[in-house]
Amino acid sequence: MAKWLLGEPVCEAMNAETAQRVTELRARGVRPGLAIVRCGMKVEDLAYEQAVMRLAEKLGIEVQRYVLPEGVKKNSLLKIMDQTNANAEVQGVLLLRPLPVGLRGDEEEIVNALEVERDVDGMTERSLMGVFTGKPLGFPPCTAEACLRLLDFYGIELEGKRVAVIGRSLVVGRPLAMMMMERGATVTICHRQTRDLAAATREAEVIVTAAGALGLLTGEMVRPGQVVVDVAMNRNAQGEMVGDARFEEVEKVVGAITPVPGGVGTVTTSVLMRHVVEAGERGDDR
Repeated sequence: MAKWLLGEPVCEAMNAETAQRVTELRARGVRPGLAIVRCGMKVEDLAYEQAVMRLAEKLGIEVQRYVLPEGVKKNSLLKIMDQTNANAEVQGVLLLRPLPVGLRGDEEEIVNALEVERDVDGMTERSLMGVFTGKPLGFPPCTAEACLRLLDFYGIELEGKRVAVIGRSLVVGRPLAMMMMERGATVTICHRQTRDLAAATREAEVIVTAAGALGLLTGEMVRPGQVVVDVAMNRNAQGEMVGDARFEEVEKVVGAITPVPGGVGTVTTSVLMRHVVEAGERGDDR
């Protein structure tokens, strides 16, 4: 049976360090603050917002919320982004996405209205440019970094390893592939249209699946000794939260695997808090 790579101990270690850094910042007169911008009342957004607020309170990070209606117009949301950019009490901004359907065509413009220094969720073009060029611009996407934090915690080295990343989004797949290559890994980016996906996954030593495709990774696609990081969050027929991997099948074969829930997702919020504190530290050093 595979070793479970649980997110909770990773979070505990990260949160303890973050809390100490918050204390040090406050001693220097900096009160780290996060602005959450939400449009509408989607259940997923509300759940994530509450999780962020609970952790922020625990760590001593102040939160300001900007709550807008589902039918908000682009110009109104752009004004809010300008307000957060000008808010001296805010070091980081979390814009909950995806935006309402009426704003989907304007999402790029709205996201990029945020100053890169406050982009703690790694969503602006400049932050992504930093990831792809290795330059210190903004922050990487939180979920992508959460994967690396989890691997680091469990002592799983990437240098010289063959990695298969299933998923090519700018939220996880592509930025994570770049970050892993910076660590010395040889990365193959796959997706649901990849021919003979099983050949790519069996060859890899580390598999990251972030395609959002229920049951995509099966027991026949893996081999003993591999590490599987399942980033996806899907709902099965019973309404339960599951990843891309057929967990019972894959767990019997590989060496280590992240459960869903209880794996990478739990680490993402801790990474977000760390980014807020880092933004405060960078601003204090300027």
